[in-house]
Amino acid sequence: MLKAKTQPEKPLAERIADFREELDAFIDSRAEALKQESPGVPFQVLRNILTNRAGGCQCQGALNILERV
Repeated sequence: MLKAKTQPEKPLAERIADFREELDAFIDSRAEALKQESPGVPFQVLRNILTNRAGGCQCQGALNILERV
């Protein structure tokens, strides 16, 4: 049986940066959806509300959003 050649794993710092980008995109999409419901509220205010509920932690902010969906 032949073993598949695997790519060397990215350094942890790169994986964290990639994951943070994914989290940012998810939080931004939710903030954009909220902006459509509340056009008078600035986007950044809505985004801050989503992340501040989680103490500024992007991971917890995303989990909180997912719990509400």
